[in-house]
Amino acid sequence: MKEEFMKEAIRLSLEKVTEGKAGPFGAVVVKEGRIVGTGWNQVVAAGDPTAHAEIVAIREACRALNDHQLAGCEIYASCEPCPMCLGAIYWARLDRLWYAATRHDAAAAGFDDAFIYEELGRAPDRRRLRAVQILRADALNALDAWRANPDKTPY
Repeated sequence: MKEEFMKEAIRLSLEKVTEGKAGPFGAVVVKEGRIVGTGWNQVVAAGDPTAHAEIVAIREACRALNDHQLAGCEIYASCEPCPMCLGAIYWARLDRLWYAATRHDAAAAGFDDAFIYEELGRAPDRRRLRAVQILRADALNALDAWRANPDKTPY
């Protein structure tokens, strides 16, 4: 059955790229043998750099299941997820990631995120994107308030 879910992710990617509406990426989120979220790359169409197939599918699955966590679910992606999507997959608590093409295949098609993987391994002050820390003590107030709140919903 896993092949059928991957074929759906790939079908979405090919259909949308053929229509000229998206980049060549598709994803589906599955729970208990049923697709609960679908997505395809909508970065250009939505004018949103976070509208990757995996993010769109996760958002749709969360809405469908009325939950911010997707434990008990798996995601099928037509390509190995970028660092942003991989982070979202971890945060969503998905049980398993299945993927077809590799990030090297994506790079050969012009979608190279190797520099992001490299940047993540560097200290913030050594990255290409200039990062300057300010007002840490002020920001700690929100973290302290979170820790002290007995009614918080951990995630």
